[in-house]
Amino acid sequence: MTLLTALPAPGSYCQAGTGRWSSAFAVTELANASIAAAGLELAQLIAALNLAPVAPEVTVDQRLASLWFSCSLRPVGWELPSLWDPIAGNYKTADGWIRLHTNLPQHRRAALQVLGCEGNRSGAEAAVRHWQAGILEKEIVTAGGAAAAMRSRADWLAHPQGSAVAAEPLIHWISPRKIQLRNRPEATADRPLAGLRVLDLTRVLAGPVSTRTLAGFGAEVLRIDPPGWDEPGVISDISLGKRMAFLDLRSNEGRQRFETLLSNTDVLVHGYRPGALDGLGYGADARRRIAPNAVEVTLDAYGWTGPWALRRGFDSLVQMSAGIADTGRVQARTDNPHPLPVQALDHATGYLMAAAALSALAAAARGEEVPVARLSLARTAELIAGLQKHAEGLELTKPADSDYNPEIENSGWGPGRRLAAPLGLDTSRMRWDRPASRCGSAPACWLQ
Repeated sequence: MTLLTALPAPGSYCQAGTGRWSSAFAVTELANASIAAAGLELAQLIAALNLAPVAPEVTVDQRLASLWFSCSLRPVGWELPSLWDPIAGNYKTADGWIRLHTNLPQHRRAALQVLGCEGNRSGAEAAVRHWQAGILEKEIVTAGGAAAAMRSRADWLAHPQGSAVAAEPLIHWISPRKIQLRNRPEATADRPLAGLRVLDLTRVLAGPVSTRTLAGFGAEVLRIDPPGWDEPGVISDISLGKRMAFLDLRSNEGRQRFETLLSNTDVLVHGYRPGALDGLGYGADARRRIAPNAVEVTLDAYGWTGPWALRRGFDSLVQMSAGIADTGRVQARTDNPHPLPVQALDHATGYLMAAAALSALAAAARGEEVPVARLSLARTAELIAGLQKHAEGLELTKPADSDYNPEIENSGWGPGRRLAAPLGLDTSRMRWDRPASRCGSAPACWLQ
């Protein structure tokens, strides 16, 4: 009956299904537990709202939970675009390895500017070979790009940022206050989040996973992106159940509409780097003034303390920095970085963010003070580094036909089949009322 601070104990939820990811780390165990955390916090909210006489039992399907840590949509008659820009990837340096993340145009420009090479893979490889990994990482980050040198676990824990992150809580609850929950008469034990307004200000991948999870139990999720934004390769996976809208927060009209949306929001989820919303005029004090009764959940990449707290980062980069890719390399007996088989830091953090939002809502329903929840990919990296492997079953490679729902989902890109839901409660099962849709395909307004 307290705000979430750790993964749930294995015996606190039921488990079905078999199968596991092959990895040096407990990827499947993390999938089970992080998804279960969301289910258990939802069960507590159901009880707190008196939607059921007792908190319902939670069941996680291990096979499906593991598969949902990868892509959940199988296109029918069309193909997903590549997840990665051609320049993105791992490169051999003069003294080790570095990963460049160039999916965003500004990050690509920064990397190529520092390297001084043509915009192709062979040119980048030739240029990177002459650099020391740590120096190149620093130069690209300083130029506004995103990169990570490969470090060992020991090196990371000895690094000022690694040391700072290791001392942070898994979920950092700050600035508690009393909030008044809006009445939601449409909420039932079957659709406990019906009528809940969730404002999604997140990008790939953890934040969108969290709001997708809330949509799976009936929440109205409205995601706001700047005009023209897109995330090819992943948006058809993470926009499931949501309405996707464009707003220009640098225009007067966009700001007015955004503030109207925010003032009527029940849950705000954002993944901007610390200080970014402040730069737009929507710092913590402004958010609290505009939306005094909104639950708030936020994340960043490298943690909330330490010298890298403001650094740009993504799952693949944090795996390089935090020693995960190097540990996998050692176990695989290879010279190359060997990351996790899926972007587990993103997905696990996303489910934990959803669990944190549900935990805060339950606290509010009980009349308790509700803090802001802060999570980070780097802290989740410390979590998986300490988990023990115990999952059983055959190694997973890809989904089977039987892992998908039989119904066709008419997404914004074409028909497809979605993986069956990995999470269920006695009273309800995760399901989505809307197919995945393109960025900017909906107006920026609440439906109810």
